[in-house]
Amino acid sequence: MTLTQRPATRAVISAITVALVSGMLVAGCASTPADKVPFKDVPAERIVQPVYTQPGEGKVAVDLRRERTDNVIVRFRDALVYIDGERVVDIMNGEHIVFWLAPGTHRIGVSTQFDPVVEINFIVTADPRYSNRASVSFNDDHRIMLRRVAN
Repeated sequence: MTLTQRPATRAVISAITVALVSGMLVAGCASTPADKVPFKDVPAERIVQPVYTQPGEGKVAVDLRRERTDNVIVRFRDALVYIDGERVVDIMNGEHIVFWLAPGTHRIGVSTQFDPVVEINFIVTADPRYSNRASVSFNDDHRIMLRRVAN
């Protein structure tokens, strides 16, 4: 090689190195689902209104799950859960809780210290054709989401 070719080679190698390191950093921030493991129960000390977690005559089980993520930006945020406007529980990454609600329409909402309350009208039914399960997760902008999920 001549002396004029050597700086060009170094520039190409430097550009490739910068591109590879940048790609690895961006990929490291991507949100991916964590490994599949069973959901943990919410500890009793984080249940603010235990009346919603007690089975009763004519009540139907509603399973609320906080989906696991390995994204460190949202992993350690607690999600505040509301039923019909009343704060019921704080749920963390990979946890679930079963609420016992009367059949009919209920407002289920979630929020974090960074997000306003997101609510859905949730129809609770004993009809086995329908799921009484909801999922809490975060979108790509790290905003909390709540949705009903099928069986």
